[in-house]
Amino acid sequence: MRQHGVLLTVLFALSVTLLSVSYTFWELYKVNKTQYIDSIYTKHTIILQLYRTHIQKRTSPAMFEANLAINKFHFINNLKEHDKVIKKGKFLKSDSYQTSTKQFLIPNELYMNRTRTDIVVSMIEYQREIFFLIKGNNQEALLIDERLKPYAPVNLFTAYLTILSIIIVSFILILQRLRPLRRLQTKIARFGAGNMNVRFKMNGHDEIALVANELESTRLKINALIESRTLFLRNIMHELKTPITKGRIASQMLVDPKQQQRFIGIFERMEVLISEFALIEEVTSGSQLENASEYRLIDLIDGAIDMALVEREIVHVNVDCAVKLRVDYRLYATAIKNMIDNAIKYSPDGEVNIFMKNDEIYFENRGDKLKQPLSYYVEPFTKDAPSKNSFGLGLYLVDSILKSHAQVLAYEYNDGKSCFIFTNEL
Repeated sequence: MRQHGVLLTVLFALSVTLLSVSYTFWELYKVNKTQYIDSIYTKHTIILQLYRTHIQKRTSPAMFEANLAINKFHFINNLKEHDKVIKKGKFLKSDSYQTSTKQFLIPNELYMNRTRTDIVVSMIEYQREIFFLIKGNNQEALLIDERLKPYAPVNLFTAYLTILSIIIVSFILILQRLRPLRRLQTKIARFGAGNMNVRFKMNGHDEIALVANELESTRLKINALIESRTLFLRNIMHELKTPITKGRIASQMLVDPKQQQRFIGIFERMEVLISEFALIEEVTSGSQLENASEYRLIDLIDGAIDMALVEREIVHVNVDCAVKLRVDYRLYATAIKNMIDNAIKYSPDGEVNIFMKNDEIYFENRGDKLKQPLSYYVEPFTKDAPSKNSFGLGLYLVDSILKSHAQVLAYEYNDGKSCFIFTNEL
């Protein structure tokens, strides 16, 4: 869901916009329809006047029909059609009215004989035609006005479709403009995974193209720095190995055995330091997992014991032989070797236990609790006490190797035992 946050936001905005526009036009449609019905319903006033005149003056039906015809109203005399319109038609509006008459019953005497008649005028829509139904004086008449037509929101519907089309096309164009973001995200992920040859360059002058081109410029600078650093480190290590080799040869010519061993120890430490620097350069170069494959954990531990040059009796291994890991064999075995060296070095009995619990690898030894947080010891050249056999790079190298394998180094202390743990990243 989070990976498509921008897309979901755009689609949400599109949905809200479409619903808002649709609701607005629906309300406008209802208002316009009501106004139209009210405006054409005024036609009934003419019918009402003619009907009142017909009742009050008692004109003949022929005269009443003639007056209606003059105003373009026609009676529906067909009973079947009459019933069909009333039963199936849609009543749009109805009103009731009252009318009265005065009569002279005796000469020279005026009597007010008020006769009230209820009149109901209804407007009906049926098959795209407008009808008026008049009820009064126990009579019923159905008329049609051929000039009137039901409400047809053609203009409103056209405007709605036009606006809707503009909105949809606009959002499609927005989504089209956002498509390069997805490709850019994929390239950035590949670059982060170690593919340093990914090209970010894009054609165009919009914001996404500018960001992509800046990333391309940054990529070139990073590649140049990596190449420069790699060349620098490799040249240094290469150049240092020659004088170290010459120094070891020269130290053999010393007469004093004590001085000889001292110089040999110095050169050996320098060789170890160069080897550790080479591993660090390999781990941090971003290409360390190219040779990753599946290996049994027990085989990795056996290889680490051989690298550590320690007696197998002091390394107690309790690991399921079926457990496999996808790792770079040499690097991961080096990390295990460093943990074995570290445990033996700082353990009073010089022994280490290796076992698994909850899919995590434990390196347990007796000894004092760490005086500093673990984060202090995974920094390069840090250690609790000076040691002629340590440069403070062991845990730093272990931490770097584990990170390259999507793992982390953890630590816990229980019952006089220190436990360093290889665990997966959260």
